[in-house]
Amino acid sequence: MPLWLHWILLGLLAGALAKFLVPGRDPSGCIVTIVLGIAGAFIGGWIGTRMGWGSVGAADLNLRSLGLATLGAVVLLLAGRVLFRRRRGDPER
Repeated sequence: MPLWLHWILLGLLAGALAKFLVPGRDPSGCIVTIVLGIAGAFIGGWIGTRMGWGSVGAADLNLRSLGLATLGAVVLLLAGRVLFRRRRGDPER
């Protein structure tokens, strides 16, 4: 299977897990979920490398890579919600 397909699969799984773990109203479809998961993989890989937990590798989908990608996607989801809430001028929801 090509490497780009691995990244899409990792992004879909990590994005879906992040949305499951952080419930709320996120009006986004499958493509945004995949992008969230892929961006989360980069953030999770950076966090994991800095903390000594390892890095994310899409060439071999393993639980560590999926966990770090999901962690990064959760961070992105929470940051997006904080920024979106501030932009709307709604301090409490």
